[in-house]
Amino acid sequence: MANIEYEIIEEIGVLSENARGWRKELNKVSWNGRPPKYDIRDWSEDHEKMGKGITLTDEEAEVLKKLLD
Repeated sequence: MANIEYEIIEEIGVLSENARGWRKELNKVSWNGRPPKYDIRDWSEDHEKMGKGITLTDEEAEVLKKLLD
């Protein structure tokens, strides 16, 4: 399995938390040294483990915001 590098640039907010302590979060994350994107996924408390998620460019996040308003 390939080594995935990530850096959480900005912690924006927690959407929910499950019984095991994992939290579904909205963050700005840089993956493998690339420019940061909005990221929604489950994270362990220490941010060492993660679940599958979705990344959004700034433009995609703007469209999503308009759709939700």
